[in-house]
Amino acid sequence: MSDLDNQTVTTDPDYLGFIHNVKQSTGIDLAQYKEAQMKRRLTTLRMKNNYRSFTDFYAAMLKDKALFYEFLDRMTINVSEFWRNPNRWEVLRDVILPELERSSRKLKLWSAACSTGEEPYTLAMILSDKGILGQTGILATDIDDGALAKAKQGLYLERSIKDVPQDVAARYFAPEGPVLKVSDSVKKHVDFRKQNLLLDKFDDGFDLIICRNVMIYFTEEAKHKLYHKFAQSLRPGGYLFVGSTEQIFTPGQYGFETTETFFYRKK
Repeated sequence: MSDLDNQTVTTDPDYLGFIHNVKQSTGIDLAQYKEAQMKRRLTTLRMKNNYRSFTDFYAAMLKDKALFYEFLDRMTINVSEFWRNPNRWEVLRDVILPELERSSRKLKLWSAACSTGEEPYTLAMILSDKGILGQTGILATDIDDGALAKAKQGLYLERSIKDVPQDVAARYFAPEGPVLKVSDSVKKHVDFRKQNLLLDKFDDGFDLIICRNVMIYFTEEAKHKLYHKFAQSLRPGGYLFVGSTEQIFTPGQYGFETTETFFYRKK
């Protein structure tokens, strides 16, 4: 990523007005996202829909719910898959969860920015195989109503399970027409809710927070704020699990210590 992607570069009043209007009407603060990336992404979407300006695009979004959901989908980049980076999920299963089980009778877990549900369902399948899913609470949140609706459906293309172990796929997925459906035995244990990470208050007392492949889109200031919020939401000894491009270089400033790669324990 170039340095340009980390800088505020816009002096375009049309786009600045769009940022202001979106924040006023939805609470979504596009200024907290890396600007060059976001503007490029949304310009492509605007032009695809044949709007000459962001002013016109915003006015259309207010009238057309499908266009607004398309904006959210483009903004949040809902690209996910089950067992993404499988070796990290193996560490969670074999190292992190056993430690958490020893220190907490009922685990409280949160998949933040869960997109279309692959991540919390992966977690639920692992917990089910360990025999503790029924004694565990899994919260899954995202800002995108469209993504949450897809997550609740639990229907996925076959390519999204390419990293799922074959025996696990056989237990928890069933063909439904041209797609695969997640088993109701895991679906019923995931509580999907809408949430704006940058704006909303967080619950506390979590044993594990998973927030992967999302922080890369935020400014350094927004990341700093979120890491503090996540730390406050974890119980002492709880873990934050981040994506493979999201290493925290000074975890101590948030009250974290590094244990396994991409896992940070609250001191």
